[in-house]
Amino acid sequence: MDKVRERLVALPRRRKRLIQVTTDIVLVWAALWLAFIVRLGIDDMYNPFRVHVWLFVCAPVVAIPLFIRFGMYRAVMRYFGNDALIAIIKAVSLSSLILAVVVYWYSNHEAVVPRSIIFNYWWLSLVIIGGLRLCMRQYFMGDWFTAAQHVPFTSRDNGLTKVAIYGAGVAGNQLVAALRMGKVMRPVAFIDDDASIADRSISGLHVYKPKHIQEMIDVTGAQEILLALPSSTRARRREILNLLEGFPLHIRSVPNFTDLASGRVKVEDIQEVDIADLLGRDAVPAQPDLLQRCIKGKVVMVTGAGGSIGSELCRQIFALGPTTLLLFDHSEFNLYSILSELEQRGCREAVKVRLLPMLGSVRHPHKLLDVMKTWQVDTVYHAAAYKHVPMVEHNIAEGVLNNVIGTLNTAQAALQSGVANFVLISTDKAVRPTNVMGSTKRLAELVLQALSHEIAPVLFGDKSNVSRVNKTRFTMVRFGNVLGSSGSVIPLFHSQIKSGGPLTVTHPKITRYFMTIPEAAQLVIQAGSMGQGGDVFVLDMGEPVKIVELAEKMIHLSGLSIRSDRNPQGDISIEFTGLRPGEKLYEELLIGDNVAATPHPMIMSANEDHLSWDVLKARLSELLTAVEGDDYARVRQLLRETVSGYTPDGEIVDWIYQQRRLEP
Repeated sequence: MDKVRERLVALPRRRKRLIQVTTDIVLVWAALWLAFIVRLGIDDMYNPFRVHVWLFVCAPVVAIPLFIRFGMYRAVMRYFGNDALIAIIKAVSLSSLILAVVVYWYSNHEAVVPRSIIFNYWWLSLVIIGGLRLCMRQYFMGDWFTAAQHVPFTSRDNGLTKVAIYGAGVAGNQLVAALRMGKVMRPVAFIDDDASIADRSISGLHVYKPKHIQEMIDVTGAQEILLALPSSTRARRREILNLLEGFPLHIRSVPNFTDLASGRVKVEDIQEVDIADLLGRDAVPAQPDLLQRCIKGKVVMVTGAGGSIGSELCRQIFALGPTTLLLFDHSEFNLYSILSELEQRGCREAVKVRLLPMLGSVRHPHKLLDVMKTWQVDTVYHAAAYKHVPMVEHNIAEGVLNNVIGTLNTAQAALQSGVANFVLISTDKAVRPTNVMGSTKRLAELVLQALSHEIAPVLFGDKSNVSRVNKTRFTMVRFGNVLGSSGSVIPLFHSQIKSGGPLTVTHPKITRYFMTIPEAAQLVIQAGSMGQGGDVFVLDMGEPVKIVELAEKMIHLSGLSIRSDRNPQGDISIEFTGLRPGEKLYEELLIGDNVAATPHPMIMSANEDHLSWDVLKARLSELLTAVEGDDYARVRQLLRETVSGYTPDGEIVDWIYQQRRLEP
């Protein structure tokens, strides 16, 4: 049977259509002949073909052109669906109506055609022609039993992973059809909250209530649950995930509504559960005027354009209609990746934005100034920074040069070239930091705060001592961890689960704030439009999340169990490795309590202390001297004197510093 199926599928299209037309002619004759038999019976062996040969000639002559016109021979039998059935109903009904007119005009008294023949011919044609196509669809799909799994003696185990679909709506039914076609998984049941369809059958699958999931597992042997809820809120998805966490099932989902609507993914593109669903917080709708204020019709530059935050900023800025988007990054590969993505999107969506990839480092002030002056940049989003806490702790000089001096160079280049808006991407680790990364990011904030309070500052390192008119509005946006960023714990947990564990957590009590990258980038753009100069905006990150609880949920939703002293037979263990150098148990978003609301409910404005520009320049000069001399003890001292609340934890762990201490 498989070989016959493969040979039929491989036939040329013309031959397939010829077979279909020939078969339909035979089926039309069969329907017409049966119509007479149903009406007149077979007692007298009545032969309608001999008496009404003209009618048997007219029937296919009328029907086949209509079948062609309604596209019945354009439908691919393997993907035969509701549209094709509707086309059959229309074509058969119209052909029966025309045949009735022909009978009315041309029948004679010697061979009367009973009026009920046409009705019988109509419904028999629907059953025979439509029914054969449905049978052939099942035949070409290779599974005659998908719609009969609850019928006795028809169930079978084909070795495929058994999955239940949570959500019996449109997305759920499309997913079932895709899975049956792909033959990678076998759908065995629906789960749905709608009480009106509970215990009914949809697409041949029994619909269970959420409270009957264990019964569903016992009856069907389901091994996974696929969430087909693309348009549900995150809060609702979190409730469902909390419910499913108690069952030994691997939970995955179809993409969200936004990705489906944009065409980036399809319903059948199954993915792991989005960790954002576990947070359960729905994004607040953006305010279009704030999104477009600093971007639409302007020249925009993003530093660190190839990074996690920078690349998402580029994606959102690209859609907001700038005239030119400058992608500035020191990583050739990252720059190429985001450029290729945006170019493809521009061709696909017909977006006319000039994309300019710029290889360069924020450590080179002349390069920054050349770029901003040449292209007359209006808005700069400064996302370039080293953000990995232990990495910067071991490489103090690079952290200072990139995070502090890099921000200083970018800000001064913006001021010199007359950039109107400058937005710094900051971090919650800048609040009462215990590490070099956090202290350097807070120092970067202090640079912008000091510059914003100067009408005509003399720039750092300017030996000519010339004052520069400041026309730039400097703004800082501070937020916590973003899901899926480079260095994030989420991709690490995913890879550890795939490799069989263990999942490594630094401390049982460690907590972090989390936000999705698209939401963070969107709020950064809106916050940057609200500042008056020197503003520190803080994003509402929701409630902090315990990392160990996040690890437990990811294990459970992968259909696995936690190995512990109480459950030594579990699948994956969680190990605590201890806090890394500079790492805090808890992160904060505010240095003080002086915070004010803004027009956006998710954005707050923090009023915090700052240093004067002249004082800060002197500190920066001392800091650079200490870095150049590899005097990391002095670097730490200067950071403590400059950054409020900086309390380094432990000894200096810079690689160079440690090695020199070991030398005799």
